[in-house]
Amino acid sequence: MDFLDLLKQSGGQSSLGSLASGLGLDSSKANDLVGALGPALLQGFKKQVEPEGGLSALKGALQSGNHERYLDDANSMSAADSVTDGNKILGHLFGSKDVSRNVAAQAAESTGIDASLIKKALPLLAGLAMGAMSKTSNKGQSLEGALPGLLGGGDGFGLDDVVGFAKKLF
Repeated sequence: MDFLDLLKQSGGQSSLGSLASGLGLDSSKANDLVGALGPALLQGFKKQVEPEGGLSALKGALQSGNHERYLDDANSMSAADSVTDGNKILGHLFGSKDVSRNVAAQAAESTGIDASLIKKALPLLAGLAMGAMSKTSNKGQSLEGALPGLLGGGDGFGLDDVVGFAKKLF
């Protein structure tokens, strides 16, 4: 399952549409954006659950946050606190702003979407990802059962590629 499928299955289409319209993107470009950023986001989640206790920490974050609101309320895509929360999520997933910037640059190159728009979208998509995983786990599907499908590879670039690229620059 890829990130777009995860958003569709968890009811995130309306929020994705709101995010896209807020950025001035049509649905095709929004799908391109999700296709380019999804693998890096999901790879970030994969890195978070690899260490001992990582899965428990993710479960705790999913249960303690109100991340489902990003899926349930499309208007949340324009709220300042959504960006703040998304940036915190990105900090956990990527570890540094440099990695986030490199993810945005690579997505801009692969999609033709302006990097400044991608930088605006990235924290909101991180929130949508948390919301989608929260809904998945709250529907009774075990997170352990869902994660392999969500985090098991994927096409496009992943966090390892971005970190490798960032190491070359710094």
